[in-house]
Amino acid sequence: MKVVLYGSQSTASLVVHWLLIELGIAHELRQLDFARREQKSTGYLALNPAGRVPTLVIDGQVLTESAAIAMHLADLHPDAGLAPAPGSAARGDYYRWMCFCVYTLMPAYRSWFYPDEPAGAANIEAAKGRARAQLEAAWQQMDTHLAAHGPYVLGAQPSTVDFMLTMLMRWSRNMPRPTDTWPALAAHAARMKARPAFAEVYRREGISDWV
Repeated sequence: MKVVLYGSQSTASLVVHWLLIELGIAHELRQLDFARREQKSTGYLALNPAGRVPTLVIDGQVLTESAAIAMHLADLHPDAGLAPAPGSAARGDYYRWMCFCVYTLMPAYRSWFYPDEPAGAANIEAAKGRARAQLEAAWQQMDTHLAAHGPYVLGAQPSTVDFMLTMLMRWSRNMPRPTDTWPALAAHAARMKARPAFAEVYRREGISDWV
């Protein structure tokens, strides 16, 4: 099986790279230089017309969207136990929280990091204020959930949701209230960061913050 990951340091490709290492999947990593806008090059757009990362190519099949790729990798390797059985109650919770990451957290982060997109240059501060409020409310919800049902999102065992969540927690590291200030979230992050594959993905991507 030939696997190629197109990504860039500290972007949404991190969770895919981390899972490839966690699952022991041999792969080639092609890091795109955003400063040179390689993600908008003709060659890359032919592969992923959205011009974003990650893109994962498995034996010629092109996969995009970090959460979708993460779930697919878990299904390809059921022995790792990173996804509940299809049709189970736990699988329903799994979909719920993956969608929470995709539909609640990621759009709010987009508004925080690129506030001119939804609001225009004249309304940047207002857009960031709304995004911050949305994120902090969502993180409070997750902290409450973990405190009651943890230590992982689905309970006693980690799943792909926890990898996705940890990446998104990292994105808050320079915000006015980073996720480390919520006790259950901080404990969850520490637990996930202790996994050997986390240290390895950091090593391979040359990341040194939020350790």
